[in-house]
Amino acid sequence: MALPARTQLKYWAFASAGFLGLLWVLGDVMMPFLLGGAIAYFLDPVADRLERLGLSRAISVTLITLYALLLFVIMALLVIPTLVTQTTSLINAAPELAGQLRNVLTERFPQLVDTQSTVHQSLTAIGTAIQERGGELVEAVLGSVSSLLNVIVLIVVVPVVAFYLLYDWDRMIAQIDHLLPRDHAPIIRDLAKQIDDTLASFIRGMGTVCLILGTYYAVALMLVGLQFGLLVGAIAGLITFIPYVGALIGGALAIGLALFQFWGDWVSIGLVAGIFVLGQVIEGNVLTPKLVGGSVGLHPVWLIFALSVFGALFGFVGMLVAVPVAASIGVLARFAITSYRASKLYTGTSRGDAE
Repeated sequence: MALPARTQLKYWAFASAGFLGLLWVLGDVMMPFLLGGAIAYFLDPVADRLERLGLSRAISVTLITLYALLLFVIMALLVIPTLVTQTTSLINAAPELAGQLRNVLTERFPQLVDTQSTVHQSLTAIGTAIQERGGELVEAVLGSVSSLLNVIVLIVVVPVVAFYLLYDWDRMIAQIDHLLPRDHAPIIRDLAKQIDDTLASFIRGMGTVCLILGTYYAVALMLVGLQFGLLVGAIAGLITFIPYVGALIGGALAIGLALFQFWGDWVSIGLVAGIFVLGQVIEGNVLTPKLVGGSVGLHPVWLIFALSVFGALFGFVGMLVAVPVAASIGVLARFAITSYRASKLYTGTSRGDAE
């Protein structure tokens, strides 16, 4: 005899609350495992394709690992040092850039020099607040330096977790399927397939879009001659998965730096702006429709809301699980709406009685 629906709902509610509580308590401890799981999920189709070509699972996973290790070494030797150098240079150049900005603003807005003006007093207050927070900023930086060991552990643990999860991925999915409640297994499988399709379309597709756009922005900005082009391109590419935010932040940063570097050379400034305009055109008309598709079901507002809520509640770990959870909730919400519209709660009984 099956359990009543209300009792089953209580069990699932307790399980969900337990999962959220575990995520809350463990926090950053779970980050290597979440990252490893995400990498394994991302690479599982590659391993499956290699298996279909005749390779064993062990050889497929080993080849993927060696290729990823080679790619990481190349990035560590070529890209990462340049990123670190440009980041350090940008931090060192910040006072000079601020001085240039002040001179430009003073020339165009003389009221800034007037100590009695509201604008001058507001800027002075902001500067005082920044100075007062300077000590806290230094402490935060020192705290980040002290957590270098955690970063090293993360770099070591994530590949190991990803390797073992990728190797046993199909076996784990089969074991989870055996644990499903028999009465609801078909529905759960169908919902899981919809969630997987959504995640595959969004995460795998959007990850590829981020990589392509980040590479395009970095290369194009460096060809134009922007000093920190690689850094700006990397930043814009990393946050492209948040709709419009990547282009806005990357474009604002690039144009701001171009104004300081190419002041008076409006052709170069226009080229920098045109790079981001062209990037948005390519993303909206080519990359996103081809790689992500229109059936993902993740509205930009819903995605930003999920990232904000999970980021505020669980920090960086929350942001890692925000997209999968948002996709899952979206699939479950559509299923609930479909079930509701097919139920008597929606259709009522008057039509049936009249007939």
